[in-house]
Amino acid sequence: MTPLRKRFIEDMQLHGLAPTTQRNYIHHVAAFANYYNTSPEKLDLEAVRQYQLYLINERQLASETVNGFISAVQFLYLVTLEMPWGKECFPRVRVPYKLPVVLGPQEVEQLFRHIGCIRNRAALMLCYGAGLRISEAVAMRVSDIDSQRMLLRIREGKGRKDRYVMLSPRLLQVLRTYWRAARPRNDFLFPTWRSDRHLSAGAVALACRNAAKAAGLTKHITPHTLRHSFATHLLENGTDTRVIQALLGHASIDTTARYAQVSPQVVAATRSPLDVLAAPRKAPRPRKPQTAG
Repeated sequence: MTPLRKRFIEDMQLHGLAPTTQRNYIHHVAAFANYYNTSPEKLDLEAVRQYQLYLINERQLASETVNGFISAVQFLYLVTLEMPWGKECFPRVRVPYKLPVVLGPQEVEQLFRHIGCIRNRAALMLCYGAGLRISEAVAMRVSDIDSQRMLLRIREGKGRKDRYVMLSPRLLQVLRTYWRAARPRNDFLFPTWRSDRHLSAGAVALACRNAAKAAGLTKHITPHTLRHSFATHLLENGTDTRVIQALLGHASIDTTARYAQVSPQVVAATRSPLDVLAAPRKAPRPRKPQTAG
C-alpha cells in the first residue's frame, strides 16, 4: 500500500465515511490513477476534467457514477492532498430526475412466488415488508428483531443513523421459518461461510432479477424497487408522509414526497381546482323591444 493510499483511507475513517463509501472512493481513485498510469498527486484539474469527459463520452456511464468519481477525487485533493482548490473546481453532471419504478401488490406477490431460495425470499421480504435498503436487509442481526414490541432495529443506515421500523406478523413468520431452517451460526441473520461476514447485496440482487424474469415481469426490478413499492403502498393506504419518512430513514421530507408523484391512486384522488369553480351560467336571452300600441 502506497503512503498516499494509506493516508487517503485514514482521512476517510477520520471523517466518518461509511465503509461502502470508502470502498467506492478507493475504486474511483484507483481507476483514475490507472487511466494515466501515474499517482494522482502528480495530476491536476485538467486531468480530472479529461477523465470525467472520458467517463461520459467513451464509457457512457450513468450521471450518478460520474458524480461518484467527482466526490472521490474532490475528497482526495481537498482533504488528503490539501490542494488550494475550491469545490467549484469539481463540476458535477446534471442527474436527470426519474420517478422510481413501483410494483403493484399483485406483482409483489408474483415476484415472491418465484424466489425459490428461502434465504433470498426472506431478505427481499425485509425490503418490502419493512422498507429496508438491501444493504440494511443483508446486515440484519437476530438480536435486532424485537418480536415482543414488533419492531426491527436498523443499525447505522444511510448517514450512519439508527432507526426502528415495524415488524409485521407475516414478516415475523417468514423470518422464523427461515431461522428454523438455516439456524445461523452467529448473530447475523444471513451469514456466509465466514463467521464475520453476512450475505452480499449482489447475491440478493441477482436472485431478485432472476425471480422477476421467471415471473414474467417486464419492469426493471431491483431490491430497491421493493422499498419504493413499500413507501408508495403505505401512502396509498393513507399513512402520513412524516411517518413514511421516519420508516425510510429519509433526512428530508422532499425525498419522501416524490412517492405522491408515482402513486396513481393519490394522483387520481386529487381534486382539480377546475372542479371547485361554479358551473357557468347560461347567458340570459335578450328580450325583444316592446313597441307602443
